Amino acid sequence: MPDIESFDAVIIGTGQGGKPLAGALARAGWRLAIVERGRVGGTCVIEGCTPTKTMVASARVAHLARRAADYGVETGPVSVDLSKVRERKRTIVDQWSTGSRRGLERHDTLELVEGVARFASPTEIAVDDGNGGRRLAAPRIFINAGARPVVPPIDGLDAVPYLDSTSMMELGEVPDHLLVLGGGFIGLEFGQMFRRFGARVTIVEAGPRLVAREDEDVSGALADILEEDGITVRMGAPVSRVEPADGGYGITLVLDGKDGPERITGSHLLVATGRRPNSDTLDLPAAGLETDGRGFIPVDDQCRTSVEGIWALGDITGAPPFTHIAYDDYRVIESQLLGEGQVTREGRLLPYALFTDPQLGRVGLTEREAREQGYDVKVAKIPMTRVARAIEIDETRGFMKAVVNADDGRILGAAILGVEGAEVVSVVQVAMMGGLPYTALRNAVLAHPTLSESLNNLFMTLD
Repeated sequence: MPDIESFDAVIIGTGQGGKPLAGALARAGWRLAIVERGRVGGTCVIEGCTPTKTMVASARVAHLARRAADYGVETGPVSVDLSKVRERKRTIVDQWSTGSRRGLERHDTLELVEGVARFASPTEIAVDDGNGGRRLAAPRIFINAGARPVVPPIDGLDAVPYLDSTSMMELGEVPDHLLVLGGGFIGLEFGQMFRRFGARVTIVEAGPRLVAREDEDVSGALADILEEDGITVRMGAPVSRVEPADGGYGITLVLDGKDGPERITGSHLLVATGRRPNSDTLDLPAAGLETDGRGFIPVDDQCRTSVEGIWALGDITGAPPFTHIAYDDYRVIESQLLGEGQVTREGRLLPYALFTDPQLGRVGLTEREAREQGYDVKVAKIPMTRVARAIEIDETRGFMKAVVNADDGRILGAAILGVEGAEVVSVVQVAMMGGLPYTALRNAVLAHPTLSESLNNLFMTLD
């Protein structure tokens, strides 16, 4: 057994919670180790936000090039070299990961330990580094181990060469016909992306609508937009079996259709049915930790687990799986350990975005959630066809929607399904953070012509 090495703290994972926490503790003079099983940067940098949004940008350029004639610009035929798209993505990921590694390595009291971590006790971490292993001990341990793609228990799936959200980005050629299993955020972004790269795309969702967490008008509009882009969308179509296609080329999904089994064949299959926490790799019982029914590690409003001296942050806690939320968990812990302890998870307003085109920017409650919680609700809504800036740039798909408490005029939530919707919803979020009534945005003097200016018009619909 390797000798025990003592630290002030050990962090598991270099994601967007663990890495900044490591830097903050090192600057405060702590001696610590941060353990990483893969490349430095975590899900966001290596296989999430950074690479996917880089590829989404390439797909949007292809889309606009095909639409050039709409703007009076002649371009000729448009084709996509997916190997160059992939290389651009790899270059940016390499730059960010390398920068993240250098950021850690510049701290004299911080050691980056490469290997697979698991608990040996509540205060000890065993690391399999492929070279005899190491044993790290610390009174404080922070778990930022993230999540990975879910593989659903579908008959025959393990016998076909399916893709997940990571391997999908390593294709060197555009698929002939991409089947996407799952109508959530990951499936929609990749589906539209590869349609714009030139593939035929079919999205298959077992539930009655796409992105089921959203209101029905949002889900319906997203389905309409994707179908307008030439994507086939099948909802209410659970898959009972996966088979190699006849002749050995391609993959066949067998759907439980309303009128009996139905078969859809494509050249490639992307499985995009969600993500699961990496808690099962950590030997949590050795630390006295338990998970909930879905494998997440429960924490309180200060990211503390049920075991003294152990914290968890980011996706592995069951919080919404977004980078900015993991980073806010870091701020919560930093406030406890190095600040005045006033920052907590309680009551924080969490936005998120779906990077289809147009984007969906979301913050606060949906209309359905607000009504279920007993609010007397007023709903403001305008189509993007009434947004001056959207008309000028010929990007009029989607709508703006806000949910308001009728009793006091407070904004409860908003969904901006439109060009740069993720940016526009930030304006609404800031107003909500300040506790402003909707009339503040209705009457605000906002620059013309901008997309955010149409928040004036949105809230005027409540008058």
